[in-house]
Amino acid sequence: MIQFLGLQLQFFVNPVAFTIFGIPIYWYAICIILAILVSFMLCYCLPPKFEIDDHFLFDTLLYAIVFGIVGARLYYVLFHLNYYWSNPGAIFQIRNGGLAIYGGIFMGVFVVFYQCRKRQYSVLDFLDRIAPFVALGQAIGRWGNFCNQEAYGTPTDHFLRMGIDTPGGYLEVHPTFLYESVLTFFIFLILRKMQKKRKFQGQITYLYLFLYAGIRMFIEQLRVDSLMLGNFKISQILSIAIFVVFGRILLKKYGKYRNEKIGA
Repeated sequence: MIQFLGLQLQFFVNPVAFTIFGIPIYWYAICIILAILVSFMLCYCLPPKFEIDDHFLFDTLLYAIVFGIVGARLYYVLFHLNYYWSNPGAIFQIRNGGLAIYGGIFMGVFVVFYQCRKRQYSVLDFLDRIAPFVALGQAIGRWGNFCNQEAYGTPTDHFLRMGIDTPGGYLEVHPTFLYESVLTFFIFLILRKMQKKRKFQGQITYLYLFLYAGIRMFIEQLRVDSLMLGNFKISQILSIAIFVVFGRILLKKYGKYRNEKIGA
């Protein structure tokens, strides 16, 4: 049972949604698939298209999704090498979780870069088209963590606290999956609005990375199951670096755009 005490809500969640021929199908997997399908279809159907051919978009998104999942898993495995070295078969068992978003983003961008260079499309135009829908996919996919009772934060008495049963006993914690889901949905809305009035190539992509890194810095401070590099939370380190780098890029680009408008 999962409780949101401040909201007086209770949920009885079984991580297994149903079984097919004795094979359990997990809610986590359903949430990830739903996130991919919804984001894919909206990205494919909605404008603006930034002069990206629909067939090229379709093919490249498929490659980016497949390799993005592989990258998300490899990133997670890399920071749990001791366990997976002893249990190599578990590397392929992702039904219970174990996908790291930064690994998926890095691999997805690499695929987009390769495909666009090969077909002579603008990498930034392509990324600007898909960036809002990446945020939407994250907002939906985080509910898989809710079903698995994972990706939660430190104990708290906050109004939004979540009560869960853990192997160590009952805890009332920050629902960090919920924070990230809500905040990435707002990023989606912001980026969709800005897509229609894009001022320069890369604006939507840079803004996505800047905003997501900003919220991830906050969330990683609360989480108790972060991927670690020694005594440091690797996602927090990456988020700080991305936040600073793309914050500076945005300031420079907006400044250049403003100067060009004044000069015109």
